[in-house]
Amino acid sequence: MPNYETVIYEKQRNGVLITLNRPETLNAISRQLEHDVSEALTEAENDPEVRAIVLTGAGRAFSSGYDIGAGRGETVWPYGLPEGTSVAAILDDWRDRSRDETAKLLQIWELTKPVIAAVNGWCMGGGSWYALASHMTYAAEEAVFAQPEIRMISNTNFFWTLNAGYKHALRYGLTGDHIDAQEALRIGLVNDVVPGDELLEHCFRVVERIALVSPETVKINLYVATMGLEMMGLRNALVLNDELSAHVQSSQREDFKREMQDAQKEGGLRAFLQVRDGPFQPEPFGPRSRVRE
Repeated sequence: MPNYETVIYEKQRNGVLITLNRPETLNAISRQLEHDVSEALTEAENDPEVRAIVLTGAGRAFSSGYDIGAGRGETVWPYGLPEGTSVAAILDDWRDRSRDETAKLLQIWELTKPVIAAVNGWCMGGGSWYALASHMTYAAEEAVFAQPEIRMISNTNFFWTLNAGYKHALRYGLTGDHIDAQEALRIGLVNDVVPGDELLEHCFRVVERIALVSPETVKINLYVATMGLEMMGLRNALVLNDELSAHVQSSQREDFKREMQDAQKEGGLRAFLQVRDGPFQPEPFGPRSRVRE
């Protein structure tokens, strides 16, 4: 069995629990975590004893999204390019990065065994993409979904449109606003909402019911849905998503970004997030919808 640095792999109850395990960063998605999740999914797919996979996060988050704490070097304004690079190079870099990220999501989507996301808290940005690329998604009552990176000049993902529908996806994809578990249920992001202490039990009851059906039937019926949507254009939409992601990431504006970067230099990531998200508070849903005591 592979030795994972950032995930915990636990076989149980006809399935496996894969836990994102970077709780000190709210399970932010690093390159190592991407690699480990991919390897763990491959291991589960190749194990005939595993009939379905539950994906969750350690601590108080499913995932806070892609790790923005690492940074990309000093930015040169007014064009917002990293020092020593060019528009052509940065477009190419973001295009490659977006394609790699989509490949990881499609691995989940195209897996021959069902993946069930158990969202146990904050589910932000790229973390929400992992949850929505999963075949089923169950949320704890305290779960919060959002794509707040939109507020720092970044892209949404078509998996939101696939799950929430055109109008709901735009409502939240153009603002980065927070969505609580009940709103996520209303707009179709999740299958159901359950108490936090019952979340994994609920998901593994689904795993056990899936295991009562022959594996070939599960595999083929999974493909009826996933491959059917690909035939309707899902993969093409994700390819376009990658190209447009490169463009939005390269469309930096000093008047919308520099204040955040200056705050980060002076006060770290917390200061950066305060400048980014402060103007949007109170959020329409979730813990940030209430005034802090």
